[in-house]
Amino acid sequence: MIVKICGVTRREDAERAAELGADLLGLNFYPPSPRCLAPARAREIADAVRGAVRLVGVFVDRDPGQVEAIGREVGLDLFQFHGDEGPAELARFAGRAIKVFRVRGGLAAAALEPYPDVWGFLVESRHPGYGGAGERWEYESIAGLEAAKPLLVSGGIGPGTAREVLARSRADGVDVCSGVESAPGVKDPERLAALIREVRALDG
Repeated sequence: MIVKICGVTRREDAERAAELGADLLGLNFYPPSPRCLAPARAREIADAVRGAVRLVGVFVDRDPGQVEAIGREVGLDLFQFHGDEGPAELARFAGRAIKVFRVRGGLAAAALEPYPDVWGFLVESRHPGYGGAGERWEYESIAGLEAAKPLLVSGGIGPGTAREVLARSRADGVDVCSGVESAPGVKDPERLAALIREVRALDG
């Protein structure tokens, strides 16, 4: 199972998540978000855990050239596209892209077909704004998807709910942000440890 901890804003949180065994860390570059980072600050966090965990930049309808520039400056491994970016925008990132689908009432397998070269997919509920918003939704609506790439699920996930969400969605992993926080951008060490422990228990 894949564990992605998103919205990391502090070096100590990144180091803690990496030590606990997170697979991916999300660094936010969407200006309206309270977790948005300047590239220089993101680079400091990235350097602290580089090689221990894969670093994901989160973008919303950003100019692809700017995305590439931030990727080089920070040293990103993957690029998560949360907006209306289509196949043309993602093609230049090939196997380093994560395409996000914001759904209401399920997702057809045909929606994945235009993205054969992405690293993976992330599915969350559609609501005003971007991100999972910490709200639970009909996870089982995507249980029938047969994705050839990793499929992550987001929204309403935290310690005590991750196992249920994975069972209902049949996803390959979770993307968690507010579910392990004590305040926006501040990860709670105990909740972080409990979440990762819960997901890792499914690996056996």
